[in-house]
Amino acid sequence: MSNIRHALNVKREDDFAKWYQEVIAAADLAEESGVRGCMVIKPWGYGIWERVQRLMDDRIKAAGVSNAYFPLFIPLANFEREAAHVEGFAKEMAVVTHHRLIADGKGGLIPDPEAKLEEPLVVRPTSETIIGDAMARWVQSWRDLPLMLNQWANVVRWEMRTRMFLRTSEFLWQEGHTAHATREEALEETHRALEMYRACVEEDLAMPVIAGEKPENERFPGADETWSIEAMMQDGKALQAGTSHYLGTNFAKAAGIQYQDSEGTQQYCHTTSWGTSTRMIGGVVMTHGDDDGLRVPPRIAPHQIVILPMLRDKPEDEAVIAYCEDLRAALADQWSMGEKLRVLFDKTPGKATAKRWDWVRKGAPVIIEVGPRDMEEGKVAMLRRDRLWNADNGKPNMHFTPRDEFVAAAAALLEEIQISLFEEARARRDANITRGLTQWSEVTDFFASNGKYPGWVEVQWAKPTGDALEKVVEQLKGEKLTIRNVPRDGEPVDGTCIFTGAPAVERILVARAY
Repeated sequence: MSNIRHALNVKREDDFAKWYQEVIAAADLAEESGVRGCMVIKPWGYGIWERVQRLMDDRIKAAGVSNAYFPLFIPLANFEREAAHVEGFAKEMAVVTHHRLIADGKGGLIPDPEAKLEEPLVVRPTSETIIGDAMARWVQSWRDLPLMLNQWANVVRWEMRTRMFLRTSEFLWQEGHTAHATREEALEETHRALEMYRACVEEDLAMPVIAGEKPENERFPGADETWSIEAMMQDGKALQAGTSHYLGTNFAKAAGIQYQDSEGTQQYCHTTSWGTSTRMIGGVVMTHGDDDGLRVPPRIAPHQIVILPMLRDKPEDEAVIAYCEDLRAALADQWSMGEKLRVLFDKTPGKATAKRWDWVRKGAPVIIEVGPRDMEEGKVAMLRRDRLWNADNGKPNMHFTPRDEFVAAAAALLEEIQISLFEEARARRDANITRGLTQWSEVTDFFASNGKYPGWVEVQWAKPTGDALEKVVEQLKGEKLTIRNVPRDGEPVDGTCIFTGAPAVERILVARAY
């Protein structure tokens, strides 16, 4: 396929980081804002986020969780009540200290010294503490439980090194917060949320993940347990795509979330929190993108089918436009994956071939071109974004199909593309997880000798804690590696810990990560 002229300047295998940035720009997903660490999410990128948000929100509400909204500004005292929590986020917090500006006499503005706040306000890095205050007011009796809330919001965590969608100072997310009477109920909710994330990311984003528990050193600050879903990007690095935390009674004690049980005794609630963010869009790019741009899974594509008329400033143009409009209406009346098809008839000025490549780079799942001859023959020219090239001749893999036949098959085609993208990514991931390494030296040799994109390794360990765990963490840091999670459905252990030599108790995934 060396005769193929790809739409991007940088190939994945040459420079994955540059390729990623080029896809963000070429697919018109986002751009730098001029504000350090913050991005502008453009309509196509935000449209993908809206689709993810809609599909996730349906799952959240189906579980009996209600949406609410809480303040962007959180008193510093809230964080100080939970020592582990504030320590975990202290270096990332943006803080408001004044409520007014004045002229500096030099044509600029400065904070008014007379307008200093009595207590600094933290710009929301996460909302456990402020939502905990509300829960303490709202929960009085066992009859008030469980209390299950979700918030769609923006978050600020001051980042030194930023990368669009993956790590920005401001990002969009949802955060679920629940309060329960017992540990068992809270753990059940922790695992329900984790499974919801797995299902959404795999079924909607077509991104295969491995669900499992994070090691002690990777827990959310203040949590008793943290669980994650981990996805493998095409460069072999791991991306944490969602987390679910069992917080025990730690936050309940800090915020005073108590209830009177059925016997009249005061008890502390067991709480959970769970979240996903716009980071998932970066994951979609790095999982499904190719050397021609983005490939958007149909479930999250703002437009699943794009129709391009081939107009020539001739009398027949009007008939071609009418043909395309009728085609759009017929397709929009079809259903696929539980929803009506989302179809765009792109009538913007420009040549059809130039517009085709714009939509190829954006990753529209199906692109249709219609010219006068297609209209006369009652056909459409169809291009599948996931199978863009003809391997035999190096040309776009265009299929000419009778119009009515295409309309009838469109729903099944989109479902096929959705499945195809997932299976391609899953096969790549599974082929790049190496097992059977039994010594730390084998792990270091593996990552040193398997090129730029070595993938992950699954090894056995004894789940050390305290100083022994710190030693393991330092070993991993020296190789720029991290423990991703303990796979929920992992095989039983049958050996010794690669770090300590003690009998192993579980299997862990080790990888380089974003």
